[in-house]
Amino acid sequence: MSFGGQTPTIIVLKEGTDASQGKGQMISNIQACLAVQDTIRSTLGPYGGDLLLVDENGRQTITNDGATVMKLLDIVHPAARILTDIARSQDAEVGDGTTSVVVLAGEILKEIKEHVEQGVSSQIIIKGLRRASAMAVNKIKEIAVTTREGNQRETLRRLAATAMSSKLIHRNADFFTKMVVDAVLSLDQDDLNEKLIGIKKITGGALQDSLFVNGVAFKKTFSYAGFEQQPKSFKDPKIVCLNVELELKSEKDNAEVRVEQVSEYQAVVDAEWQIIYNKMEEVYKTGAKVVLSKLPIGDLATQYFADRDVFCAGRVSSDDLERVVQATGGSISSTCSDIQPQHLGTCERFEERQIGGERYNFFEGCPAAKTCTLVLRGGAEQFIAEVERSLHDAIMIVKRAIKNRNIVAGGGACEMEISAHLHRSADLSVPRKQQSIIKSFAKALEIIPRQLCDNAGFDATNILTQLRVEHRKGNTWAGVDFDNEGVRDNMEAFVWEPSLVKINAIQAAVEASCLILSVDETIRNEESEKPQAPQRGLPPGAAQRALRGRGRGMPRR
Repeated sequence: MSFGGQTPTIIVLKEGTDASQGKGQMISNIQACLAVQDTIRSTLGPYGGDLLLVDENGRQTITNDGATVMKLLDIVHPAARILTDIARSQDAEVGDGTTSVVVLAGEILKEIKEHVEQGVSSQIIIKGLRRASAMAVNKIKEIAVTTREGNQRETLRRLAATAMSSKLIHRNADFFTKMVVDAVLSLDQDDLNEKLIGIKKITGGALQDSLFVNGVAFKKTFSYAGFEQQPKSFKDPKIVCLNVELELKSEKDNAEVRVEQVSEYQAVVDAEWQIIYNKMEEVYKTGAKVVLSKLPIGDLATQYFADRDVFCAGRVSSDDLERVVQATGGSISSTCSDIQPQHLGTCERFEERQIGGERYNFFEGCPAAKTCTLVLRGGAEQFIAEVERSLHDAIMIVKRAIKNRNIVAGGGACEMEISAHLHRSADLSVPRKQQSIIKSFAKALEIIPRQLCDNAGFDATNILTQLRVEHRKGNTWAGVDFDNEGVRDNMEAFVWEPSLVKINAIQAAVEASCLILSVDETIRNEESEKPQAPQRGLPPGAAQRALRGRGRGMPRR
């Protein structure tokens, strides 16, 4: 219907709603992702720097772990937050390569940006990227090397060392790789639950003072008077684990009892005492020398056990008690009246020891040990926290490598080989529309060796030219030589990574890029947000402000 030859304006969205769409919106999203990439790219590789992040409470974190950085950046731009998701997924699935996946996703978008500006349909770009991803994954599977079973421990140490090469602890890699491999191999090899590897951090001492405990260690729990009279060391003790409160509970606090004579009141009090004495006697009759409980063990029970040369600890955390059960072969009892011999655990040696300024309980030489504990020492709290993050990455890599024994060379060798393969294949077997997209993807893969060189202070252009020449000659594993600033065979140099790391990184980066490119309109309801000053266009530094938490996210057009 028309009125006077004019079409009336139809308002569908609520007043104050911001709708941005079209090519400008896609380019804006890409710019925001590139701002994130610029922040994190300097942390890549063995010579990458660390970021010092300070949150709103003033707490400091020093790290170069990609997933940790992305989590702490507090990104508000909706499209850029997708990069946070892929870093977390890489961390959960593989454990390492979190920085690589963000840098790669950003570079893919940077190379594709030119096609978007030229008006190429986003669907053609997405099809080309997905095809390139499939070709890259197939190439990785084709060139991956399967490790021999007989030399498993040494192979796992090489993989762990590569994962640590970009971390703070790379100078102590020999010390920690042995610790990491021992830790993973101590787990049940069927499920490899890394949560059963306990990590305890104690400030003070040197890194080399860190301990590997083939069993369980946890900090001394809250204890009552009488605790110091208990023995602190046993050989081959029986261990009972409880989910029972051994504390005198006065029922008059939570029940109403009517009595007419003092003797009746005394009978109630005596009954309360008799209940806890019966519980303690039942526990003592089991012959256990170590009593642990998730719930409190009060002063009466503490003194009772001390008089009978029994060690007890209450309020043990659920994780620690579960690991004690896994290590000693016992089970958690929720009653004291029916504890059978098969419910008790045992270990060769129980001891309470002083480490730094803390006292720790150690259960060592456990017969059913499917768990272990890493006790980390170091000078500063932030430093030990970064060591823990580094060990987590190495543990996850070793865990994946046990399940999947295919490896590739690191140091940019794998990416350069895939890039060379895609350049060759694009001209031969790809439809003309998608050729330029696949070649852009192949060029984006070169960001990994390029950034490794830039962070190390090498001449990136010169080394990349040498790498292209080597890969054209058929030297599959030619990568960056960090020792001599050049090119070398990184497979022979033992710079190894599980092929799963590369496959997952490429797939996640491409999926994120496709998701960002598929968004060409953003509708934002202003009323659901805090009032902010109007923001028109994309002023200089808007994407950077989004990183610092002061940006609006999606800009208006």
